[in-house]
Amino acid sequence: MHPLRKQRLQFVILIVVAATVVVGLVVYMLGQNANYFYTPSQIAAGEAPQGVHIRAGGMVVEGSVQRSPDSLDVQFAVTDGASLLVIQHSGILPDLFDEGEAAIAAGMIDENLVLQATEVLAKHDEKYTPPEVADAMNEAYQRKQEYKQTQKSGAQ
Repeated sequence: MHPLRKQRLQFVILIVVAATVVVGLVVYMLGQNANYFYTPSQIAAGEAPQGVHIRAGGMVVEGSVQRSPDSLDVQFAVTDGASLLVIQHSGILPDLFDEGEAAIAAGMIDENLVLQATEVLAKHDEKYTPPEVADAMNEAYQRKQEYKQTQKSGAQ
């Protein structure tokens, strides 16, 4: 083989190997930094992994917000209409956070199926609900309606 041709082949092989390594690292990093969204029903069913950073949300349950008197710790529950998820957060909540409103929390699920949140997000205005929360609540509402229909038809 001609020395120039051999040098070009080595250069092309080096570029292919380097590109493969770069693509592999990018895919690995994207997988590590992905925040997956789970509904309270999915978490209650055990579909959400423990020890992995996830997002979960729903409507904040009326009367569920409990604030610690001597720290910034707060505990509250969110629902998708079918299940409840308890969320614990240590820090300042957004100004728009309120009971009966949509909220999304990011954090990790512990062994008691409580989300240990590192961040809590609240809705932007009175007409906005995050798409994930809206979809989850619509699905829960549909399941509840189907359940009622089967109970009605079974009672007759």
